[in-house]
Order: sequence, then C-alpha cells, then structure tokens
Amino acid sequence: MDIALDYEESTGYPSRPKVRLDSETVLPVILMNEPVKGVVHITLPEGKKLDHNGIKIHLIGVVEIPSDRQNGVMEMLSLEMELEAASTLSGTGTQYRFLFAPMTSQMCETYYGNLFRIRYFLKVVIHRTYAINISKEQEVAVQFLEEPPESNNLIQLEVGIEDCLHLEFRSSKSKYHLNDYVLGNIQFLLVRIKFKLMELAIVRKESIVIDTDKKIESETLATFEIMDGPPMKGDVIPVRLYLSPYALTPTYQSLLSKFSVHYFLNLILIDQEGRKYFKHQEMFLWRSKYG
Repeated sequence: MDIALDYEESTGYPSRPKVRLDSETVLPVILMNEPVKGVVHITLPEGKKLDHNGIKIHLIGVVEIPSDRQNGVMEMLSLEMELEAASTLSGTGTQYRFLFAPMTSQMCETYYGNLFRIRYFLKVVIHRTYAINISKEQEVAVQFLEEPPESNNLIQLEVGIEDCLHLEFRSSKSKYHLNDYVLGNIQFLLVRIKFKLMELAIVRKESIVIDTDKKIESETLATFEIMDGPPMKGDVIPVRLYLSPYALTPTYQSLLSKFSVHYFLNLILIDQEGRKYFKHQEMFLWRSKYG
C-alpha cells in the first residue's frame, strides 16, 4: 500500500518542495492554499483476494508534548474520506483518488522542537471484521508563506558596565525571513576590561502552557566567534550572519493559545578571567519560501 501526493508545476516550483526536520526526517511540503490530493495504490499478490468493510483515508494533525504524560497527544485536525465501501479487493493493483480542502493559515505549521511537535499525516485504513485492520501512514509537512512585515525597526543593543565598558551592536533591521542574513556592526565606545573573545549566538526559546503551568526551554542553535583578542576603544567590528544554514522556523506566538517559539541574538563577551557578559535581543523570523 502506498500514498502518492499529486503536484502541479503551476505553483512555481519544478517539484514538490521538501523539508528536513531532523537528521532522519525529510518530508514533502503541502503548500498554502493547495488542496491535499493524490492517489492511494493497493497491491495484492497475484491470485489473492482481500475482503474488507471499507477503505478510508484520514488527514490528521496532532500536537505531541513529550513531558505531558496524561495528554501527550492533542488532536487539532481530523478529516476523513471514504475510498471504497465494503467489498472484495482482487487483482494486482487498485488505485483510489483522494482530495481534502486546502490548508489555511489558520492552521499551525509543522514544527519539531524539544518541548512540543506539530505533525500532520495521511493515514489509509482497510477495515476488516475478523482480522486486524491494515493501515499505512504518510507524514507530510505544512508550511505557510508570509508577506514582508510593514515595519522593520533596526536593532540597537547596548552593553554597559559603569566606568568599565560601553559597546553598541547595531543591525539594519529586527525582522528577517529564513533565508536572510543579519548585517550590522559592533562599536566599542569604552573598554577598561581585558576581553579575549566575543561571540554571537542564535538562541531559540520554546514555551508551552499545560493547565496553569508554563514551561520554557532555551537552546543555542549556533555560535559564531566574531572577535579573538582584546578590543580597543573605537574599534568597529562588522557582523554578517547568514540564517539559511540553520534549522530555523518562523516566530510562533501563542499557537492554539498554548505554544510559542521565539528567536534571539545573544551577544557574549568573555574576559581574561573567563567571566562572561551577556546581552540578548529578539529577532522576528518569517517564511518567504517553502522548504
């Protein structure tokens, strides 16, 4: 049994986009406003027959919360279509077409995180009376494109320790699409601490609300060394940080009133004694292309 999605090249992509969610998971992407349609292929060994009580295909969306033992899976979408009423399958190959309404931006994007996952899958079930049902699942990814934000203020981040340190980090904007890059500079206005290293990190912060409890988890996705050696007053260090090599997603704010994902730029300075000085600034991320 196999599930094959249809694809129309009129969408502007030569083939259906795919997305890598982790080291083992690469999924086909369902495009925004695209009907979810395709073909189910069922193959029997030559000369065999299969009696069944109906064949159905389901489109299911769930949120998985590993830390919630009581309600670890929350269903947010469940659509069903009958492919065939009770009958007998015969022959080496049978095909059934299916069609579900397009995904809208009111749904949630596919997301694989540490605190929660949002997953979608197609599931075909051959129902049988006196034997175990036969089923097949095909996971798919759902993504939504967004328009560029109307306003996009610059980032101006200051780090200061009275009479010891004053520096400014400036970036031309605070909102980025996932294939964008951060362009800016760091200027040292006062330096009376001996620093040996400066880094810029991309940090993802997830939060979920379970009952009345809120859980937050931060993960550093990438760290870049942007200075090696002590800076001097007046030094200006250019910054150009490309976002596309990293597994970033759009910023999600209060999905289903329970789930959020935010991203931050974290500036880290390390002095000669190994002490660290931190300052972070949120950056808003949005999707401009699939994949």
